[in-house]
Amino acid sequence: MRSMRALQRLLSGARTRCRRGVWGHLSRSPLLGGGVRHHLHEAAARGRETPRSHQPQQQDHESSESGMLCRLGDLLFYTVAEGQERIPIHKFTTALKATGLQTSDPRLRDCLSQMRRMVRESSSGGLLDRDLFQKCVSSNIVLLTQAFRKKFVIPDFEEFTGHVDRIFEDAKELTGGKVAAYIPQLAKANPELWGVSLCTVDGQRHSVGHTKIPFCLQSCVKPLTYAISISTLGTDYVHKFVGKEPSGLRYNKLSLNEEGIPHNPMVNAGAIVVSSLIKVGATLVFWRGRKEKRVNGQARAAIHVTWTCELALSKGVRPAHQLLPCNWIQYSSVFLKEGVFSPQILSAKLDIYFRFQSEKETGDRNYAIGYYLKEKKCFPKGVDMMAALDLYFQLCSVEVTCESGSVMAATLANGGICPITGESVLSAEAVRNTLSLMHSCGMYDFSGQFAFHVGLPAKSAVSGAILLVVPNVMGMMCLSPPLDKLGNSNRGISFCQKLVSHFNFHNYDNLRHCARKLDPRREGGEVRNKTVVNILFAAYTGDVSALRRFALSAMDMEQKDYDSRTALHVAAAEGHIEVVKFLIEACKVNPFVKDRWGNIPLDDAVQFNHVEVVKALQDYQDSYTPSETHAEAATEVLSKENLESMV
Repeated sequence: MRSMRALQRLLSGARTRCRRGVWGHLSRSPLLGGGVRHHLHEAAARGRETPRSHQPQQQDHESSESGMLCRLGDLLFYTVAEGQERIPIHKFTTALKATGLQTSDPRLRDCLSQMRRMVRESSSGGLLDRDLFQKCVSSNIVLLTQAFRKKFVIPDFEEFTGHVDRIFEDAKELTGGKVAAYIPQLAKANPELWGVSLCTVDGQRHSVGHTKIPFCLQSCVKPLTYAISISTLGTDYVHKFVGKEPSGLRYNKLSLNEEGIPHNPMVNAGAIVVSSLIKVGATLVFWRGRKEKRVNGQARAAIHVTWTCELALSKGVRPAHQLLPCNWIQYSSVFLKEGVFSPQILSAKLDIYFRFQSEKETGDRNYAIGYYLKEKKCFPKGVDMMAALDLYFQLCSVEVTCESGSVMAATLANGGICPITGESVLSAEAVRNTLSLMHSCGMYDFSGQFAFHVGLPAKSAVSGAILLVVPNVMGMMCLSPPLDKLGNSNRGISFCQKLVSHFNFHNYDNLRHCARKLDPRREGGEVRNKTVVNILFAAYTGDVSALRRFALSAMDMEQKDYDSRTALHVAAAEGHIEVVKFLIEACKVNPFVKDRWGNIPLDDAVQFNHVEVVKALQDYQDSYTPSETHAEAATEVLSKENLESMV
């Protein structure tokens, strides 16, 4: 049962929207751990709100952390507002999407829902002012700060996705290949389907093409099943029954290695044995007992829909009580407590059910492999071979979309931790072993060439899917039903090859001296070169957006040039009132800094007759208290160092 729950958790991690009552824990941010709770209050540390998380009792005392959070909230507001006093929600969400985060991200669900609620309840005409904005983002301040500071694994996400889209369009032009016809349900696939989704280890997501169309995982489920078995049973036990070497033969051959076990978990024989390790016999006996008790012995029919009930819900079929359904478009798993579906729901409307039946009825080769494995005593003692095959067929029939599949791939890229929920789904050992086998055995008879040309772990399927993992960076799912002669997606292979020829993702690419390839993990020069020249030039040209990014990156906004002039000097001399307001209101810089000629910023504004700037600086000087501000600055430097270590 634990193994089945592990698969269910892995599939559930692919969801982009969660039901609050059942999946409230999914809003936990993966950026935050136990150490953070010593620095930030509980709501910020969990990256979510509770019904009481924003009530005044949490602000009983002013701490350096809360002050730092307030300042970060101000900087976030000024970064998004671009000089405006109030902003609409869509402006914030647009800026958010530019970083790669989606409005459907569970980590941001409470933040965005509170924004909408506050806008409805306020009399501001649907706009957020600075105070309302701060209240909404305070629970996700660490995640949002990391996003807008471009501290995600792919800093310039829009530029990166632009390249991905061009590669996608190039691969779209390919017209070769044939749709798999030996399984009737697969033969119905539209050959024009072509979609690619990616998800980074920080939860940045991008999709292009037909990425919301459900399709069967087929062989792409093999690495997931293997990873779950390793997480549950351990490497030594699992590899008593399955090997680690490429077979050099077709994936569905009736063959064993010298030790009398299947060559690896990525061929059919190995996958069937691994399925038997998930204690399928005990699982089916347990549910069969429940079903016989509830549906008068017609358990066998009900077992067939263990993995298909989600679509039944979407068709309006009434389930038994205490079933926890999920969005069928995202994945086709089900979570059962007490109740089950009645066999009456088995009808022509159940597309996924017929995929499973189609797989089962045309699985003569797999039945032959199963009997061969049974004759060679490859199964653990006491395993029901037919039950193992049943589970194997069901797993192959699980439906996902490119979007949800990319989150599964990203979970493998992230060491077994789901990037959009923070939940540890698989052990680090299981992920390492799985990626190693995907690299050497994941692409059928093309595995060697794929490892040579692409150099990344991947798994293909006859449904036209390719699950691609860039370790520690991102996961991708491609879908294009037309297959080449080796059973791999024609467009998918081309896309992967062009991706690696464009970016230095190949495992053996030199990250320092590969001049002809792009490295999307490197920050742009503007962010990387944190020098006074960038700050002063932005102040000279009136580029408030650049200054906001510098401030959000914890740069010292009072840096001086060789003439001891600060950004405030330059902005005052040029008359850029928006820059001046940003520096004095958001950054609270010192207005009394003197340059080499003894002038302060106010003197420059007076000299060049910038009346509006003069008034703003005079008002600011009257309220400026250097001693208190320096104390706050010192505290904030320490707090920002703590924050930097967190993110």
